[in-house]
Amino acid sequence: MRHAYYEAVLLIERVHRHFLEVIKTDLDRRGIQDINNVQSLILYNIGTDELTVGELTARGYYLGSNVSYNVKKMVENGYLIQERSPHDRRSVRVKLSEKGLTLHKHINEHLEQQITALPAANISADELVKASEILRKLERFWTGMINYSGG
Repeated sequence: MRHAYYEAVLLIERVHRHFLEVIKTDLDRRGIQDINNVQSLILYNIGTDELTVGELTARGYYLGSNVSYNVKKMVENGYLIQERSPHDRRSVRVKLSEKGLTLHKHINEHLEQQITALPAANISADELVKASEILRKLERFWTGMINYSGG
């Protein structure tokens, strides 16, 4: 069990890094240099919503300081619009600009191409469902360890 657990932990991290490289390769192919792969995923997760940085952090499980920095860079590069909440002036909300919506569309198209290619990689929908179930169990397990001090 020890070996399988450790291998799964390492594989999760490696698979995530590879996915980020796939996103980076697509950005490079499109000649997009003013946003990185992590920022692109944050942008994709915002989608058509309007969120605070705190909501985005909770939704994407990103590290808070990284989200703030990345949001700042995306605002500077014109991918996000940042507005103060009219109800709570301390709260700042972000949404995609036209440039951000265009990139969101490109990312979505790229993900659709990947989905179409999955059968050629011998990956079925049932296998993805099973993998997701296992990853959700690990997520709950690790969240419980954080919330209950390892217990």
